[in-house]
Amino acid sequence: MPLPPAILQVLPALDAGGVERGTLEIAEAIQTAGFRALVASSGGRLVPALEATGARHIALPLATKSPIGIWRNAAALAALVRAEGVAILHARSRAPAWSAWLAARRAGARFVTTYHGTYGEGFPGKRLYNSVMARGDRVIAISRHIEEHIRATHGRESRVIPRGVDLRRFDPALVAPERIAALRAEWAVPEGAPVILLPARLTRWKGQGVLIEALAQLPGAIAVLAGDPQGRDAYVAELRALAEARGVAGRLRIPGHVADMPAALLAADVVVHASIEPEAFGRSVIEAQAMGRLIVAADLGGPRETVAHGVTGWLTPPGDTAALAAQIRAALALPPEARTAMGQAARARVPTMEAMQEATLALYRELLP
Repeated sequence: MPLPPAILQVLPALDAGGVERGTLEIAEAIQTAGFRALVASSGGRLVPALEATGARHIALPLATKSPIGIWRNAAALAALVRAEGVAILHARSRAPAWSAWLAARRAGARFVTTYHGTYGEGFPGKRLYNSVMARGDRVIAISRHIEEHIRATHGRESRVIPRGVDLRRFDPALVAPERIAALRAEWAVPEGAPVILLPARLTRWKGQGVLIEALAQLPGAIAVLAGDPQGRDAYVAELRALAEARGVAGRLRIPGHVADMPAALLAADVVVHASIEPEAFGRSVIEAQAMGRLIVAADLGGPRETVAHGVTGWLTPPGDTAALAAQIRAALALPPEARTAMGQAARARVPTMEAMQEATLALYRELLP
C-alpha cells in the first residue's frame, strides 16, 4: 500500500516566534488530515513540540544565507523530496525558500510560500532576493496588508489566510492562579502595581523603546518586555540605558523568552503592541485578545485588521509615546465590568488556528494529484 503524500515545510530554525508556531500548527493539521508532515530546519527549542504532533524533523543548515549554502541545501532538499515522496514544498522564509524552489523544480514537487513580512529592499538585488516568496504555485498572505504588499511589489495575486490563535492553549479558564502568581513573583511586581506587557522579540522596530518612553508618564506601573533577545545584547543595554535616563529603570523588567505566554498575558493588566514599522500580522495581539486582555496596538499593518478600536482594544499612532501613555491610563481606569466586556468581545472575534489550518489544507489539496 503506497504511503500518503508528504508535505515538507522549510524554515531557518524552530526556536520561537509566529512563523515557527504556525509551522507546528500546520504540521499538526497535515498529520490529522492523513498526510505525512515533514519539517526541515536547523533545529531549536520547538523541535520536541513539533515531533509531539507526529511530524518528523529533518536537520539541515537552513539558517544560512550564503549562496553556496543555499545551493547545497537545495540538493539536500531535492534528495529528500525524492526519497520521501514529497508532493508539496512549503517555504516560510527567503533563504530556505530559494533552496526549496530549486529543489521543487529539480524533483518535480509543487511549491508553496507563506509571505510573512514586508521584506526590506534597501540594498541592490534585494527585490530579486525577496521575489522567491512570490514564486509559489500558491502564495499565502498572512493578512490583507501583506496581500496588498505582494500585489504592489510583485504584481502577484495571493491567498489571504490570517494567522490564528490556538484556543486550546490560550484559554483563560485553563490557567491556574499559581502560574500567574509565579510569573508576577519572578518579575518582582509590587503588590497592587499594574503590569504592562509587551510580548515581542527584542529588536528595535518592535518598539520597546516607545513603551519605555511612555512608562515615564505612567507612575507606579511595571513594564515587562517579554521576548527572545536573539543575541542582541547591545540593544538590551540600550533599552536599559534609556530606562535609566527616563528614571524608570526600577520599573522595567526584561525577562527574556517566556515559555508560559498564557499565564504571562493573564499576569498583565494591559498588553501593548508598539511596533514602529508595519507588522505583517501580529500574533501576540490575537493571543492577548484570546486571553481576554486589554490590548493597545500601533495603528499600522496587521493589527488594524484584528483590533476594532474601542470594541476589542485600541489603536494608537505608531511611535507616539504620549498617545500610548494616555491610552494605557484610560485602559487601566476602566471599571471591572467594562474590562470584562471588552475582553469577552475580543475573545469572541479572534481568528482561530482551526480556520487557518482548514484554509491551508484546502490550498494543499488544490495542488495534490
